[in-house]
Order: sequence, then structure tokens, then C-alpha cells
Amino acid sequence: MADTFNYRIDHHGSLVRPAELTAARASGDPQALLEAELRAVQEAVAYQRRLRSTVVTDGDFPREDFRGAVLDAVSGFRRTDEVGADGLTRWVAESLPKANGPLLADWAARLAELTVIAPKASLPSPAYLAATTFQPGLGLASARELGEALAEIIQAEIELLVSQGVRLIQLNNPLLLGQLATAPADPGALSFEDALAVDALAVQLDARPEGVRIGVAPGWVAPAAVDRARAEKLYGTIAADRWVLPLDQGTEAELDLVRALPQDWDVCLGVVDATVPQLEELDTVMARIDAVGEFKDLEDAAVSPSRGFADVADRPLLSAEEQRAKLVLVETVARYVWGNEF
Repeated sequence: MADTFNYRIDHHGSLVRPAELTAARASGDPQALLEAELRAVQEAVAYQRRLRSTVVTDGDFPREDFRGAVLDAVSGFRRTDEVGADGLTRWVAESLPKANGPLLADWAARLAELTVIAPKASLPSPAYLAATTFQPGLGLASARELGEALAEIIQAEIELLVSQGVRLIQLNNPLLLGQLATAPADPGALSFEDALAVDALAVQLDARPEGVRIGVAPGWVAPAAVDRARAEKLYGTIAADRWVLPLDQGTEAELDLVRALPQDWDVCLGVVDATVPQLEELDTVMARIDAVGEFKDLEDAAVSPSRGFADVADRPLLSAEEQRAKLVLVETVARYVWGNEF
């Protein structure tokens, strides 16, 4: 992709929340929370600018977890008291969803006012939400029906974001990499084939303006072994411009995920582990990238952490200082690979 360099230093979007924001969320005061969110986002933009990232996000600061961009702004869902195996509070769909306004566009507009660096928006994929919120007997015919309704809402939001100048949009579906294993994991309420069809609907745009990238993060951890045919089916069905893939463990399966991509497709490599505080050795990271470079043109690549640092607001994976060290390493790696000028 000719303009991959514009987004060479990337990250998934969620950042460790500052203490003031966490306290405001716990207070239950909506006005205090909004004021804290505005201050925190402004500081987050300056923080990312100092780190010389080529994208900026709102850190997911206005949301309780990475699903909130949709669940907080769309009717038809009910929050339960259950906590799933993934540690996330479970929501269930009780009717076909309906958007009550923009999902992320208002916050993206604020980002554009704060910096000339490309704003990035991250959304949960419709297939992921359908697979994890569908419950038989609550009035919906199928998880596929729910997924298609969500895809329509998210596709419309992507169109709106692009019209407002957002040039990098990422859909997160943490379930898909498990489906690429030689012994696929449980897909949830939506089959693998239906999940691909639903997420494919969300990324369909009538036209992509110059420089627009729609990325898909199909999961945070590579399976033990990759079924090549299933991986190729994933890439061939969802018309994404960028695939965000893990490269933080040095496994053969991570390399296989990249090998399955068509040669000139854009890939963002998650080169540092966002779940552990220990900082990777630069030589180790570079060796993994060199291994990719043996079969992939690195001009079509970017680097990022392996996942978000705080996909759940009150459960950060690292401290703020540990997060900063990881992001600095990502920036350093980019300059070692591509030089100082992107």
C-alpha cells in the first residue's frame, strides 16, 4: 500500500486511564465524568504526540470497555450481572439494535481539533458483538440477523467517520484468531462463516478516499497452529485494508498468519507484549521483524503493541509508566526498520 508510512507507528486505541478519570467514573456524577473525559483526552493527545505516534486516539477514555462505542450508544441491549470467561461484563441483545446517534464521530471531531496527526477510531466488530450477546429466546431470530443489523450501524458510522476526516479505523474481533487454529475454538453464537460474512458487510464502502485505511484486529494471540485455508478464507472474505496481527511471542504460527496474507497487503505487527511489564530486547524484536521480511515486503508493514493496554477501564494490563516504555520501544523499532523519515 503506497501510503502505509503515514500510519507506521500504530496502537490499538485503549490506554491506561489516569487516576482522575477513574475517580470521576466511580463518582456517578455525569457532568464530572464528562469534564474529566475531556481533560483526559486532551492530555492523551499531547502524550501520543510526544511519543511521536503516527496516529492518535481518545484512549477509549470515554468508555467503560472497548465494546462501549456500540453498547453505550445503541438500544436493544441489556447489561447483566454476569461476568464471562474473558472477564467482561455480559450484555444480551433483546431486540434488533438501533443507533441513537453517532457512535464515535463526536470524539473523533474533538481529536481533529486538537492535532494534525491522523485520528484513529476503534470499534468492536459486529460479528464479535453478535457472537457474544445473542441469546436464544429473547426475540431475535438468529445471531446472524443480529450481526447484520449491527453491521449496518457500524458501516454507517465508518462512512460518517471517513467523511469527518478519520483516516484509520480499526474493527476488533478477538474471536477470529481462535477460529484459524487447526482445531478451531468455540465461535460463540455465530459460526465462523457467518462471522466473516457479517464483518465483511461492516467494511463495505462505496468509495475509499485517498489514505483511508480500515483495519481488522482478529485477535490478540496467535493459535498454536494455523489452518492456512481458514486464514486465507478470513483475508479473502473481509475486504480490510490493514490486518493487525500479533508478533510478540516469536512463534511459527505468528509468521504463518502473515504468510497467508496476499503479498502486497498492509499488515500491522504487534511487536511488544502489552500484557507483561518486562520490556522486550530490541534485538529480539528486530529478529522477529527480519523473519517477516524474508517473505513480506516491509514497506507494506507497520508496528504496534500486541493489543490495547486497558480494554477495560478499571483493569489496565500495565501501569502508565510500563505502557509508556512499551510505546517508546515501538517507536524505536519503527525507526530502526524504516529510518527517521516516514
